[in-house]
Amino acid sequence: MEANRTIYVVYGGDAREMTLALLSAANIKEEIPQGAKIALKPNLVVAKGPESGATTHRDVLAGCIEYLQAHGHMDICIMESAWVGESTKRSFQAAGFDALCARYGVPFMDLKQDQPRQVDTPIGKMAICRSALDADYLISLPVLKGHCQTGMTCALKNSKGCIPDSEKRRFHALGLAKPIAALGTVLRPHLTIVDSLCGDLDFEEGGTPVQTGRMFLGHDQVQMDAFGCRLMGISPRDVSYLPFAQAYGAGSMEIGPEDVVYLNQPSQAPSFPKPTGVVSRLTRHVEQRSACSACYGNLVHALYRLEQAHHKPCNFPICIGQGFKDTPIPGIGIGACCNCASIQAKGCPPSAETILRLLLEACR
Repeated sequence: MEANRTIYVVYGGDAREMTLALLSAANIKEEIPQGAKIALKPNLVVAKGPESGATTHRDVLAGCIEYLQAHGHMDICIMESAWVGESTKRSFQAAGFDALCARYGVPFMDLKQDQPRQVDTPIGKMAICRSALDADYLISLPVLKGHCQTGMTCALKNSKGCIPDSEKRRFHALGLAKPIAALGTVLRPHLTIVDSLCGDLDFEEGGTPVQTGRMFLGHDQVQMDAFGCRLMGISPRDVSYLPFAQAYGAGSMEIGPEDVVYLNQPSQAPSFPKPTGVVSRLTRHVEQRSACSACYGNLVHALYRLEQAHHKPCNFPICIGQGFKDTPIPGIGIGACCNCASIQAKGCPPSAETILRLLLEACR
């Protein structure tokens, strides 16, 4: 059977409704046999709310649970383990998941208390939590965000919450790249829904959230991470574990134009909030007029990569937003709305990758 390579993308401000739209568009009900034991695996790495850019929004899980229960699936649990040194219970409560579980009658499993099983991988034996391995249908719900060691974290790295703390320590001792890639070959979520609503710019613990009002769904973890890289302006080959994951057979980084299906327009995402902190500094030369958060968020990621990876701070004016439509712009305009800019990053929205290429040209 040929692997499903379609990535569904939706924009908006209501995580529950967006999740329901993605699941319906992908017709996920046809994939799950009745009576299946279903596990939802969010990202609760630290005890912070999702507005920090670190953890999965609880309404993403609410949408999943409502969809599954509406189609007769009642054997559902949420499972996760926080990172080493953090209490999973504290993370669970900080994200508001205690109220979620009570509302829907869904249990939560702290994988720090689960028994591991030794599994053969391309780099040798690896301890993986039994409950994750034994799920009939595993749904991964990562946050697309920056990471201080790997550059980004999304689908593949979310599975790290399904290994015991002793194995997490070993991953770091070995260097994260090969262990994360190898884990992806033996623990393969049946479905991945990415919370890309306001993931952090550069740090897995959050603190610099960038609102993009976007979520996406797919089946291949490697492809999903490669797509996330594109959105953040990062080359997939610069994320250390992705080439290994592809080489080991965990999935493919290839994304064809026919693979991506947009359910609506970026204008459905909320307007970008007033920038603060790092984002305010990065966008000090940006003039925005009614910019969608999807477009503005991609610009923020591109400006960050321009400065951090290429050591070229932006010192020239940039225009972005619906208020610039049909308005002559002598310099750079971002997105389809800046249709009369002398230099335009085309797309609705243009990816951070596209914007970064244009900015690099402008810096020459």
